[in-house]
Amino acid sequence: MAEVGEVIEGCRLPVLRRNQDNEDEWPLAEILSVKDISGRKLFYVHYIDFNKRLDEWVTHERLDLKKIQFPKKEAKTPTKNGLPGSRPGSPEREVPASAQASGKTLPIPVQITLRFNLPKEREAIPGGEPDQPLSSSSCLQPNHRSTKRKVEVVSPATPVPSETAPASVFPQVSPPISPYFLLFSGCSFGRLSQPLLVFQNGSARRAVAAQPGRKRKSNCLGTDEDSQDSSDGIPSAPRMTGSLVSDRSHDDIVTRMKNIECIELGRHRLKPWYFSPYPQELTTLPVLYLCEFCLKYGRSLKCLQRHLTKCDLRHPPGNEIYRKGTISFFEIDGRKNKSYSQNLCLLAKCFLDHKTLYYDTDPFLFYVMTEYDCKGFHIVGYFSKEKESTEDYNVACILTLPPYQRRGYGKLLIEFSYELSKVEGKTGTPEKPLSDLGLLSYRSYWSQTILEILMGLKSESGERPQITINEISEITSIKKEDVISTLQYLNLINYYKGQYILTLSEDIVDGHERAMLKRLLRIDSKCLHFTPKDWSKRGKW
Repeated sequence: MAEVGEVIEGCRLPVLRRNQDNEDEWPLAEILSVKDISGRKLFYVHYIDFNKRLDEWVTHERLDLKKIQFPKKEAKTPTKNGLPGSRPGSPEREVPASAQASGKTLPIPVQITLRFNLPKEREAIPGGEPDQPLSSSSCLQPNHRSTKRKVEVVSPATPVPSETAPASVFPQVSPPISPYFLLFSGCSFGRLSQPLLVFQNGSARRAVAAQPGRKRKSNCLGTDEDSQDSSDGIPSAPRMTGSLVSDRSHDDIVTRMKNIECIELGRHRLKPWYFSPYPQELTTLPVLYLCEFCLKYGRSLKCLQRHLTKCDLRHPPGNEIYRKGTISFFEIDGRKNKSYSQNLCLLAKCFLDHKTLYYDTDPFLFYVMTEYDCKGFHIVGYFSKEKESTEDYNVACILTLPPYQRRGYGKLLIEFSYELSKVEGKTGTPEKPLSDLGLLSYRSYWSQTILEILMGLKSESGERPQITINEISEITSIKKEDVISTLQYLNLINYYKGQYILTLSEDIVDGHERAMLKRLLRIDSKCLHFTPKDWSKRGKW
């Protein structure tokens, strides 16, 4: 059995934890970091195949040192073109020694050859026709139009030409540019020694101030080529406008670990789930204090109390565009209210794992949902959207704060985003990828909304009622791909006598009626006071 002092970063071993049923279990976990506090070692563990929000610091008593797997040393391996290469070994990738000693034959992996037909020029490609037939796979995958990929699966018995080297398949590209997290300046009410830092590849650098006279380029070519995970396999620089999707290939040990212990926001104390790039000086505090109205952060309760005597806000900045009962929505322009928008992004990053923070909030609108009482309008959740979206996204980020989850506020945010799309006369879809909780909420909303439409259809002259995918999309403002994927998820589409029909079983109808009885919070379109703007005119910015 290994000793506690031998446990290092990269080791894998079972770790004791309590599950939802309050029972002990020993899932496999990876050691991400080790620290020593007052002579006692603590280990930051990530449970394999579990969400990162369950990561935590544990003591050595919870480690099963009998089944520890030490990280493999990096082995130098020659590449096809003769240049030296290296890859880090892992417990899963190494061939078991027992299999080699016993003479067992390991299964031969299927060889896959990817061939890319790269375009000669990178240019925006207009979308397809609205009535173009959709495949089932297109409903769940991002819409990459810039290249065509041909995947050939070669069986083990088929000889693979040896001259097909990776260099001939993939173009020579420069080293990828890593996305970065930017710490915003001027957003705290405490004095920080270095408020503006850029984290790039795990190292901190002083950020270069933006030139005041420099204009931002128009996003007229904001297709998939501009995104981080471009469809032709060539990494591009992170764009300052548009998508906030994080490129997970550049995760490092810094961003994989939670850096904030606890956040006090109004009457709630929140336990962050993920990394958020707050200033380094604040990561060692037991509690980070936030003003619940302007979201500025400070290092102590005294700083917060002093700030509250000066802060005049009792609601989010911006225009109140919806109010019914105690629920209100405020529309906030990321350019006009930059400080609030940046602080909101910092707070949201504590609970969103698939998004990246950029300093430029100008291209975004933020819709903050609040709950009103005698003390003011308290933030419940929010969603953001691009002012101009080339992919018909009506949501970039969406979040319900943990104290308000499982109370129907998530569906209310989603319903409000589609209500805005109805006023704009567009169909919309959320930006992918969705988080696990976001996917559940959207699937539930899409299912309930579509079933509500189908069950409300009335037959004429005794015939079966008829409706098309386009009609469902126009009524609900849900994009056609999402409508089709939801119908397939519910298993409602059947092929009968040469045509596709929708079949509603009694179980689906009963389940939908029970779900709608629990859904008490709904958006009332009469209470919405919203006028869409044409953001293509630069004067609107």
